[in-house]
Amino acid sequence: MDFGVPREVRDLESRVGLSPAGVFTLARAGHTVYIETGAGLGAGFSDENYRDAGGQIVYSAQEAYGRADVVVKVTRPTAAEHALFRPGQTIFSFLHLPVSSPDLLEALTEREITAVSYELIEETDGTRPVLLPASIVAGRMAPIVAGRLLRSDYNGRGILLSGLPGVPAAAVVIVGGGTLGSNAARAFVGVGAEVTVLDQDPRKLQNLYDTLNGRVTTMFANELNLKRAATFADVLIGAVSKTGRRAPIVVSREMVKQMRRGSVIIDYAIDEGGCVETSRPTTLRNTTYVAEGIIHHCVPNMTAAYGRTTTYAITNAALPYLLAVGDADILTASEQLPALKRGITLVNGRLVHQEVAQALGQSI
Repeated sequence: MDFGVPREVRDLESRVGLSPAGVFTLARAGHTVYIETGAGLGAGFSDENYRDAGGQIVYSAQEAYGRADVVVKVTRPTAAEHALFRPGQTIFSFLHLPVSSPDLLEALTEREITAVSYELIEETDGTRPVLLPASIVAGRMAPIVAGRLLRSDYNGRGILLSGLPGVPAAAVVIVGGGTLGSNAARAFVGVGAEVTVLDQDPRKLQNLYDTLNGRVTTMFANELNLKRAATFADVLIGAVSKTGRRAPIVVSREMVKQMRRGSVIIDYAIDEGGCVETSRPTTLRNTTYVAEGIIHHCVPNMTAAYGRTTTYAITNAALPYLLAVGDADILTASEQLPALKRGITLVNGRLVHQEVAQALGQSI
């Protein structure tokens, strides 16, 4: 089968659909992989790295799309890329269709594309294996981002996350105890912050409490506790999502108004619409804005700041599904891998994912 890896075109996007190791694995399995020249430069991969791995370099996005039966991306295609879709091909990417521009769904439908949304590939136990490593990266980089934004020269509160003897550490509130939230909690505890995690699943709270040896405060996520937590948070991390749907808004504007001026909100759910009422998407070039006196950091492709690590992680997680599709058609592969089946949003341009359809107000 022919795979295509176009260069990501969003501003400052450094990730790429496949690492050279992923290309090597597909090539060794007998597949042809076309990589657009320069596609891996942001992650530190040269064209020569891809050639040595068995890939074939092509010199335009048109070729990368035009030669491919399966296109492998990271971010959802831009409007300029829609015209490059080859009718009937398959696209693997983080798509987030419930919050994407309507023209993406229109293009996928008109070109009869079969689309696999990485964020929706899900095992029977609820694990989302391709989203998982991206969430781990995002969670572990949270103290780096928060620590910078709290600095006085960024108009933050001027608080060191770890504090000092006789000086309190920063209070970090994490809303959502899933993969991202739990990794953020571990990372913040590791630098010495005072960490509180809210979730509605007692098992997640118990697991975090046990794993971190009681060094984290846990609270049940209800409106009363969220209001209370907002009043003492120097940093508030939003890590709440809903598979196949827009993220629920769990932190209201009124809660944000109760936060202390110069505090920081990092809304990791922004790629699914955001879980904080005052959130709106920002970019890696202009990462923040101030609303209600609070610094907001809401970058949908935040892990592009660590493009090499994230590319390796996503490639490793996606390869079993790409290999399965390479060895058979997408429908056969999905019967063999139920997790893949849950990630298929469109088949030949027809919407087939129930939750996504409901979120878009459509029927299937």
